[in-house]
Amino acid sequence: MSGSGGTGMPGNSGRGRGGKRAAGDTSRRDAQGRERNRGPQRNFTQSAPSQRTRRADPARLVAFEVLRAVASEDAYANLVLPARIRHHRLDKRDSGFATELTYGALRGQGTYDAILARCVDRPLDQLDPAVLDALRIGAHQLMAMRVPAHAALDQTVGLARAVIGAGPSSLINAVLRKVSARPLEEWLELLVDGETDETRIASLKHAHPEWIVRAMRQALVAHGRQAAEITELLEADNAAPVVNLVALPGLGSLDEALENGAAPGELVEGSALSSGGDLGRLSSVRSGTTRVQDVGSQLVARALAAVDLTSATGSGNGEAWLDLCAGPGGKAALLGALARGAGATLLANEPAPHRARLVTQALSPVPEDTWKVRTGDGREVGAQQPETYHRVMVDVPCSGLGALRRRPESRWRRSPKDLTDLAPLQRELLASALAAVRPGGVVAYVTCSPHPAETKAVVADALRKRDDLELLDAGKALDAVSLTGNLGAGHESTAQLWPHIHGTDAMFLALIRKKG
Repeated sequence: MSGSGGTGMPGNSGRGRGGKRAAGDTSRRDAQGRERNRGPQRNFTQSAPSQRTRRADPARLVAFEVLRAVASEDAYANLVLPARIRHHRLDKRDSGFATELTYGALRGQGTYDAILARCVDRPLDQLDPAVLDALRIGAHQLMAMRVPAHAALDQTVGLARAVIGAGPSSLINAVLRKVSARPLEEWLELLVDGETDETRIASLKHAHPEWIVRAMRQALVAHGRQAAEITELLEADNAAPVVNLVALPGLGSLDEALENGAAPGELVEGSALSSGGDLGRLSSVRSGTTRVQDVGSQLVARALAAVDLTSATGSGNGEAWLDLCAGPGGKAALLGALARGAGATLLANEPAPHRARLVTQALSPVPEDTWKVRTGDGREVGAQQPETYHRVMVDVPCSGLGALRRRPESRWRRSPKDLTDLAPLQRELLASALAAVRPGGVVAYVTCSPHPAETKAVVADALRKRDDLELLDAGKALDAVSLTGNLGAGHESTAQLWPHIHGTDAMFLALIRKKG
């Protein structure tokens, strides 16, 4: 697994507990056989007992709390982390440390568990889950962050002592000392020693489940790339992603973000790359006129809005647009702003009421006469509102394999069964979108997954069932809204973005026109 190169450490470095005793030290045992160390005999480390860490460092505590929420509550790290950072009032430096520690421990979980399994005297599933999360946090500091080993040990053991207990902290100390005996490169060599299966080797080295390694290799080939790119792709999944910002066209400005260290985006207009920290401190972000949104999502939304619809009935001013799967509202907000600029209106549909409220909140900076939010099943829209919309975005629920770098826990939650379970829904939603679009209008079928079962196979099925559809060149459509003008994402009229090539999530786009 590639080291993520996290920076520094917050607070005092401390010293690891459990060092070797000086020669000549003696020990006494109490009536229960427990070893007692008092006065001059006690010499676990070079630090005095009062100097050893007995509290939880706030940045590490944030990471621990997020890992616990992910494991025990099925939470999403990207949603829990900002709230915990604010709760503990971390400054920018400590926020960066907590973010890297959280995401790094989650991304590397498979590799770290394989290492820990060599250092624990029982199966990992027999450990208390909180202990295992603390071990993962310690392992990431030791293996992939620029944290001195003594500090990683001392601070992680201090965290465990404060929030789990003294007994487990002794186990954590002993295990992490074994982990610290080798650098990551030596551990990886040990883990793959004797392995001949390339998929298994890649899984261990790059912390991806084996089925995802196979799926990504297949996806590369399906979208016209070389299977040999798999290592670069897996490494990109493990790199800490840069936060992308978008200023809603005609409504927002990036000036505040740029003044606070962001850099102008290089792929699409109105975007920026954040320098990190708590973006909620920016008034433009709090108002919703500047939003966090991956540049891949920005590109597909702008590509749909820019398609020439001169042949569509009723095109031009007064167009009706539809976002069929709008929650939680990021693309809907951008589409709403683009619709306002084009004199169009947008209906944003979302079946889950709580997510529909998020869509309403995301759209709130856009004048209300531009948009409406519908709470209902997207599969019913086509039958209820046939041939109504000029442009339809259908960003279907998917496995999320294209966003693993931003959702580090999802690689360990997903399974091949998810692809099978989601396939009928994806096809039904696309069929509804195609029924809802006007003759001459266009549907953007979008996923944040490159898996061919969720992308090309779904589109091919839709084209096979109807003879009034045609594929537009999605690669050219993306190039037309890109600042580079040559993304190289197109293949067989569809388009696939990649993290290792474009620095975006692996977004898929197909533009389907209904003949008219």
